Amino acid sequence: MSAEDKPRPVRAARRTLLIGLTGIMAAALGAGLWVVGGPGPTAFAGGSTVALADYHGADPTGVPASLAQASPIERGAYLTKAADCLVCHTAPDGKAFAGGYAFTLPFGTLYSTNITPDRETGIGAYSNAQFLAAMHRGVRSDGAPLYPAMPFTSYTYMTDADALAIKAYLFSLPPVHAPARPNALAFPFNQRWLVAVWSRLFGADARFQPNPSRSPQWNRGAYLAEAMAHCGDCHTPRNLAYALDNRRKFAGAVTGGWRAYNISGDASSGIGAWSEPELLAYLSAGHATGHGTAAGPMGEAVDESFSQMPPEDLKALAAYVRSVPAVASSDLPSPLLTPASDSYRIGPTDVRGRVVFEQACASCHSWSGVSPLTPFATLTGARAVNDPSAINIAQVVISGARRRTPDGLVTMPDFGAVYSDAEIAAVANYVTSRFGRGGSAVTEKQVADLRRQTAQ
Repeated sequence: MSAEDKPRPVRAARRTLLIGLTGIMAAALGAGLWVVGGPGPTAFAGGSTVALADYHGADPTGVPASLAQASPIERGAYLTKAADCLVCHTAPDGKAFAGGYAFTLPFGTLYSTNITPDRETGIGAYSNAQFLAAMHRGVRSDGAPLYPAMPFTSYTYMTDADALAIKAYLFSLPPVHAPARPNALAFPFNQRWLVAVWSRLFGADARFQPNPSRSPQWNRGAYLAEAMAHCGDCHTPRNLAYALDNRRKFAGAVTGGWRAYNISGDASSGIGAWSEPELLAYLSAGHATGHGTAAGPMGEAVDESFSQMPPEDLKALAAYVRSVPAVASSDLPSPLLTPASDSYRIGPTDVRGRVVFEQACASCHSWSGVSPLTPFATLTGARAVNDPSAINIAQVVISGARRRTPDGLVTMPDFGAVYSDAEIAAVANYVTSRFGRGGSAVTEKQVADLRRQTAQ
């Protein structure tokens, strides 16, 4: 029987099926293109951008004015701090920039590499062109792709001059012989050729372009935030392909077992209600009264990067971040600003969590949440105690925290070896119930997983 002889209902059904499959394929292709073709990091600002050579305002790239006449090595030292290279390329108790820092991911563990000028195990044999390829395109000297734990999708916006100044500084350091630790990634994530495909799709390979419709300060802040400090790598959610979803720019994400909170302009769940002095205080000292104290990766960024920037660069960075449109995080209520009762008898009734808090926390943080010792230990108003996931509360209990203050170093001991996973879960839930707008329900298993993600 020919196709023409088939009953009309059969032919109609096949046409309907074909049309349906075509529609599904078109929708899938459109969705893929929507993901791949997402907006750039500064697209929210509107207007048009121009090549740096065609920009007539003050050059937003490079170092602050005080270092304009400094040597390449001195400029590179500043830019290396602005790019926060030390934190990721230094293992706990390891030598600076010698690599070995573990990135624990859902599909295995990556280790950072040695970027000292050792010719055998570091980058000492890299030419200028090879270094730029690594910074801008994520390509090693042997042509293999780098995993995007190296934030080349942000560093791509860095100028050649700034990248090579960083190289000059790194090459001025003592070489350290430190072979790379082998990664432990599950299939197919251990296939580097897949990383090359990912890089082609999501690596812009484009230098920073200023926006003439915005102020010189804003453009400087954009360069610092996007090309150098790569704020989005922690604070912007990722799409299904694990690329930054700039449609929800700075809306927050969980990275490396810590929650990087919403820093968009949302007044409730972001920083829309923060004043400029409060944001500057947080960046420079890791603490803003009424908003909390930085810990974990953000604390490291403050210590090794932001705190070492001059006021004009911090103000530019703050101006840029404060311009990002509001994106609400539905699971984050506005922080509770009212202190709890001074009496332990009033508040949550969970005995286990209360006992751990009394043993380890109350003497510094107090039952009210307002520390009698230092504002840096005040819990009232902190985002972390108002986070129903309690991720960062549990991590601070496990890992501790430290902040440099005008009065010296403030240290919170790590209690990871003192308390069990069940006890840490109990005290995290107690803290969020006592000092936040709603209690968390962290489990023993979740705490164990958090330990795993931050173990080196």
